[in-house]
Amino acid sequence: MTKATTASVLAFAVLMTLQGCSKEQPSAPAAAQAPAPAAPAAPAAGPQMDTAHPLPAANAGAAVDLSGIARAEGGQTVAELYAGKDTLANKKVTLRGKVVKANSGIMSKDWLHVRDGSGQDGTNDLTVTTTSKPLAKVGDTVLVTGTVTLNKDFGMGYQYPVILEDAEVKIESGGAL
Repeated sequence: MTKATTASVLAFAVLMTLQGCSKEQPSAPAAAQAPAPAAPAAPAAGPQMDTAHPLPAANAGAAVDLSGIARAEGGQTVAELYAGKDTLANKKVTLRGKVVKANSGIMSKDWLHVRDGSGQDGTNDLTVTTTSKPLAKVGDTVLVTGTVTLNKDFGMGYQYPVILEDAEVKIESGGAL
């Protein structure tokens, strides 16, 4: 197999694995869609959020009760983390919240979306990567400590303005949906 074919197969496999994280589903099979003419991309003024992976909507964790979540001692809220992201970049932070989405084994990490009831649409959901076991489930209250990374681009449209990487996740209590 040539390098180009191997790279194409690998890229397709990663895309299919990460598809579960995307809210949008393709409207028609790829073979049925006409290819768009190639056009040179204009340089971006800074990191842009690709519409292929939008930030979770405010109601993505609607089934999870976010009331009564106490701030972690000496920690941040999700909204404070977004508001102070420039100051907190590359620093370890701690927060408490509830898991509203969990995906395991993507790029050798587990991925969580954590909310604590703070923030507005776009600043109310924090993506967390971890290798902590056991994996927290949707509805679990967790204490998360990890490094704040800004404008992380994993390629294929998966860009995060704020992400907590390599976090230690402690499950404090299980949730019921």
